[in-house]
Amino acid sequence: MSDVDATVRSKEERFLPTSPYHLRMLETSARLLRLLSLLQARRDWTGPQLAERLGVTTRTVRNDVERLRRLGYPVHSTLGADGGYRLGAGAALPPLLLDDDEAVAVAVGLRTAAGGTVSGIEETSLRALAKLVQVLPSRLRRRVSALQAYTVPIAGPGPVVDAGVLAVIASACRDEVQLRFDYRDHDGAATLRTVEPHRLVHTRGRWYLVAWDLDRRDWRTFRVDRTRPREMTGPRFVPRPLPGDGDVAAYVTTAIGTALWRYRARIRVHAPAATVAPRLPGGIGVEAADEHTCLLDVGADTVHMIAHYIGLLDVDFEIIEPPELVDHVRRLADRYRRAAGDTPAMGVRSP
Repeated sequence: MSDVDATVRSKEERFLPTSPYHLRMLETSARLLRLLSLLQARRDWTGPQLAERLGVTTRTVRNDVERLRRLGYPVHSTLGADGGYRLGAGAALPPLLLDDDEAVAVAVGLRTAAGGTVSGIEETSLRALAKLVQVLPSRLRRRVSALQAYTVPIAGPGPVVDAGVLAVIASACRDEVQLRFDYRDHDGAATLRTVEPHRLVHTRGRWYLVAWDLDRRDWRTFRVDRTRPREMTGPRFVPRPLPGDGDVAAYVTTAIGTALWRYRARIRVHAPAATVAPRLPGGIGVEAADEHTCLLDVGADTVHMIAHYIGLLDVDFEIIEPPELVDHVRRLADRYRRAAGDTPAMGVRSP
């Protein structure tokens, strides 16, 4: 065999599926994918932490990080005894590695977004969902299909918000920078607000922003569909502790039940508080008056909705305020009497 033939054969053997070189390449590729998955799963890693997870030395981690960089992944390093790594944002979107549960969660989220309360993302959500489902293994595709086939979505009554507005507010929350926006309250009055944004919350078909209002020097909850951001003005701020135990969801539930509704009502219910409270949605205050009665503090955009809540209790009650609710209940009473064939004025059943 000539030297040329031996050289060619040696190169061919390197790329045989069973060759040591080929097996090392497969092992390195698999390790790179695992490293990329770890970097995407958490914001910061030290070199020793990654080495332990991958079962290699810190030197191998450094070499693998360089390989990822050559492939276009922006892996940032921090100096120090241990060394740290963080996957940053690049000019192009790199491939994302998802485990089984994450892939199913993303697929379900995209399907929900296609018919949800955020405008402008319906078509793009469907396109992204089609791409994801195309590459899902059959076992995961069956899980997603089952969720689609046996889940019946019901359109909520809440307003649709602009996806761009949500993105701007979410970015301000993440970057901890002040946010200025035009705001329209439930009476239609327009104001310019400057806030330190804290969190976005979605509940009861609506999106809310929880923020510290710099002009009013207090926490406020804003309806996002009534918000029009102008700019992120800066400077950056140090987040303040939320009142109470820091539970954002509980804070919003309380806030929308006490401050953001057009109508407030005070109602005496002839049933124990322990019996009434479980039948009502969150945000409605229930205060025991005695062992047989309780007082409700309830709000809504319409008196019709308040009457609906109270009617579902199926117990006797007295309206303390407001007068608009009293008038509405009287009209309902007349309507029900007519439906039953009674004369409203006399309360006598018609022949």
